[in-house]
Amino acid sequence: MSATEKSAELFDLVQDWITIPDIAETLDLKVTRVHTLISERQLLAVRDAEGVRRVPALFMREDRVLESLKGTLIVLADSGFSDEEAISWLFTEDESLPGRPIDALHDGHKTEVRRRAQALAW
Repeated sequence: MSATEKSAELFDLVQDWITIPDIAETLDLKVTRVHTLISERQLLAVRDAEGVRRVPALFMREDRVLESLKGTLIVLADSGFSDEEAISWLFTEDESLPGRPIDALHDGHKTEVRRRAQALAW
C-alpha cells in the first residue's frame, strides 16, 4: 500500500478533522502555540492530500484539548507508534474496551486505554 493510500485510509477512518488555524481560534491561541502543542505531543497532526496539517476533531473537547490525550500519545510513542499509527489505533474498534480508544478517553477511561497501549509494546 502506498503512502497516499495509507493517508487516505487514515482520513477515512477518522472522518472528522480540523485545521491548525481552527484549533487556534477555538483555543484563543496563536497558530504558533498550536504548533508547540503538536511538538509537545499534546496533539498529533498529519498532512492531507493538499499538504494541509489536520488534527482529528475528537482530540478536542469543546474549547480545549482532550486532557487525557497527552499521556496516551506519549505511551503510544514510547511503544514505537508513528503519529499516523497512533491516530489509527485510537480510532480503531477494540473489543476489549469495547469501542474505540478515543471514545473511551472521552468517557473518562484513560487508565484502561493506556494499559492497552502499554501492552502493545511487548
